[in-house]
Amino acid sequence: MSAVASSAVEIPPAWTLPYRGKVAMASLIIAESAIFTIFVVAYLFYLGKSLTGPTPREVLETPIFFTICLLSSSITVHFASKSLERNNRATFLALWSLTIILGGLFLFGTGIEWHRLIYEHGLKISTNLFGTTYYSLVGLHAFHVSAGLIMLTIVLIFGLAGQVHEDQFRRVGVLALYWHFVDAVWVVVFTVVYIVGR
Repeated sequence: MSAVASSAVEIPPAWTLPYRGKVAMASLIIAESAIFTIFVVAYLFYLGKSLTGPTPREVLETPIFFTICLLSSSITVHFASKSLERNNRATFLALWSLTIILGGLFLFGTGIEWHRLIYEHGLKISTNLFGTTYYSLVGLHAFHVSAGLIMLTIVLIFGLAGQVHEDQFRRVGVLALYWHFVDAVWVVVFTVVYIVGR
């Protein structure tokens, strides 16, 4: 009877430390989130307090297509890392390349918008409070997208050279986690700048 009772007791699995790269990236994301929060609060605080124009309602156009591109890249980078984990290198490289293209399109869209705002509407970072907070917030995000694209491109180069294998899926997953963060931040920035701010 005691033997049956003792065999019914389940031994919990041994606890293992989480992957160091994921912990480091989570720490970076928390720190970066605090920085973005400061910029978002500043944008909202100074919203409507510019003494001169132009105003957001007058000059901003909602970048729906480029937003779809960026958010779609979160899907492609997720499935790319899963493909690498399953040792499907061809699919990994294709989806990883598509992620870079989608992210590049988003940055291209940001460049188009800034060109239009500067040369058609005269909105520069020094024009008024709106210009200062707009370029600071959107520019901060664009910087993070650029940094992400550089890292994604480096991985792609190594992948095309045959140096990225399934045993490195955790490292690739850490970079994918950063890219998800960049996309999630854009949802907040898009909501604040193009919906609430207008």
